[in-house]
Amino acid sequence: MLATTKTSANLTAPEQLQPDLDRALQALDEALAQAKKRGASAAECALAHSRGLSVSTRLNEVETVEFNQDGSLGITVYRGQSKGSASTSDLSPEAVAIAVEKADAIARFTEADSCAGLADKELMAFGYPEPELFYAADQSPGYATEQALACEAVMLSVDDRIVNSDGAHYSSHCGFRVYGNSHGFIGHYMSSRQSLSCMPIAKEGEKMERDYAYTMARNPALLSSPEAVAREAAATTLARLGARSIPTCSAPVIFHSDLAHHLFGSFAGAISGGSLYRKSSFLLDHLGQPIFPDWLDIHEDPLIPGGLASSPFDHEGVVTQARDIVQNGVLETYLLTSYAARKLGMQTTGHAGGIHNWRVQPKASHLDADLSALCKRMGRGLLVTELMGQGVNMVTGDYSRGAAGFWVENGEIQFPVSEVTIAGNLKQMFQQMVAMADDVDPRHGVLSGSVLVENMKIAGA
Repeated sequence: MLATTKTSANLTAPEQLQPDLDRALQALDEALAQAKKRGASAAECALAHSRGLSVSTRLNEVETVEFNQDGSLGITVYRGQSKGSASTSDLSPEAVAIAVEKADAIARFTEADSCAGLADKELMAFGYPEPELFYAADQSPGYATEQALACEAVMLSVDDRIVNSDGAHYSSHCGFRVYGNSHGFIGHYMSSRQSLSCMPIAKEGEKMERDYAYTMARNPALLSSPEAVAREAAATTLARLGARSIPTCSAPVIFHSDLAHHLFGSFAGAISGGSLYRKSSFLLDHLGQPIFPDWLDIHEDPLIPGGLASSPFDHEGVVTQARDIVQNGVLETYLLTSYAARKLGMQTTGHAGGIHNWRVQPKASHLDADLSALCKRMGRGLLVTELMGQGVNMVTGDYSRGAAGFWVENGEIQFPVSEVTIAGNLKQMFQQMVAMADDVDPRHGVLSGSVLVENMKIAGA
């Protein structure tokens, strides 16, 4: 069942999306029927619909109020193993027929690809469970404005050193995803997402710093209050005042929980089918081999209620399922679409469209109670709270990114650090993970606490 809260005149409820969903399902049926009528050997269609609003404020004034509603029907037609694709945002029968005609025309002139085609019928998510991803939310401009203004007002009042603001932002969106193909599978589910953020600017002497805080959840009841977000943003920004560089050295590094998902995101990219069949991954041919220390597991659960990466089926209609990605440090599976699976002589794992809620789980002996305990375990090193740049080479695993955070001595934070670069190699960094904290950040599709890496190069002053 769709999870809802008590409704009022301002709450967006499932029934308000139903007319749009009905039109999308009718358009999908029409597209599949048109493709069959034109003699296509197979066809598939997908539509992701979203609607909602975003409000931005700055210095206690409303800057922007944006209403969004978008979504187009994507249609892929197969003639044997040649395919063509087209899309239309007009869901009338006439427009859908034209889009199918264009997709079919492209398929007729496209070279055949032996790996192209729908995912196998027996892998479709027939009888999938209804995910709990939609929660009724107030999407009125008045409420959104109230949240952003309240957040920024508290942020500006916390400390005299907060002298300016890059603003506060509240957004609330809801929608649905529809997928169907000529195997007879048609699936859909609704979802929602809310967020609130703010970014203060603090000054001490001639030095200025800025940071931010945010809250995000599908269920608005799980959002942090505007006051809590404001105070967190102010605290993290004020803590950065007096930041300085450090001498170039090699030292342990803690990736804060808000950043740890980047490390595991790089891992996900390296074991994804597209990288593997193109031979552009530093983890090529590593299935069944130890990637992480033996105290670390990664488990995927696609049906966590309210999970930001939950889904009962992937973008090809393949049923998603709980699985071990890493067990005792060993890579148990690749992440494959049907196309990549055929390229590699394997079977799809239901990862068209990405991963589905990863839980990074350390053994008890390597799990610290909180970030403070992890700093004590590290003793001396760098706690990274911000990463800059995109210096990750997925072919070699070489890693180099700008960073900011805090220097730790004797297990205690000593001073803020900026203008440094951290560097290493992801294969070595994965193996050199020492421990994790239990400060799991729920705002990402990868649920991980802060991670301690034994040694990295730190380039500073």
